[in-house]
Amino acid sequence: MVVKWLRESSVAAGILTAIRLFMGYSWLTAGWGKLTDEFDASGYLQNAINNPVMGPDGNAVYSWYVSFLEGFALPNVTLFNTLVPLGEFLVGLGLILGCFTTAAIFFGLVMNFSFFMAGTVSHIPTDLFFGAIILFAGFNAGKYGLDRWVIPFIQKATFDKKKLAEN
Repeated sequence: MVVKWLRESSVAAGILTAIRLFMGYSWLTAGWGKLTDEFDASGYLQNAINNPVMGPDGNAVYSWYVSFLEGFALPNVTLFNTLVPLGEFLVGLGLILGCFTTAAIFFGLVMNFSFFMAGTVSHIPTDLFFGAIILFAGFNAGKYGLDRWVIPFIQKATFDKKKLAEN
């Protein structure tokens, strides 16, 4: 019942727009700060490798993720120095404009989970909660944004091409 309301209600669309704008501003400013400053993730990655999230048994909870950071992310830090700020900025832009909202929040959640598994907490639980709500709402989260025009345009263009191919 709640998901139906999130997906169909105009009141929910208004509330989702406020949440979307708040989260979008946070993502956009974080990304912009990193894009305009000399961002280097190597210290963060090294710290996440040296101080993994530990369980009550004294073992790393996300040992597979630490292996990923050590074996792939750190050796390719220049790639992450570009992807993280650009990703944060684009997620924020997508949320603020309400354009490809579902994709933007999906990638925002992926980044949040990545930061979380690396041991960062800060406001991430709140972002995950509100991000999940936006994701569950689907198209309605971008109803008062560019998705109102962009998504139907893409659907029409896609389905018209499929109809042409069938004939």
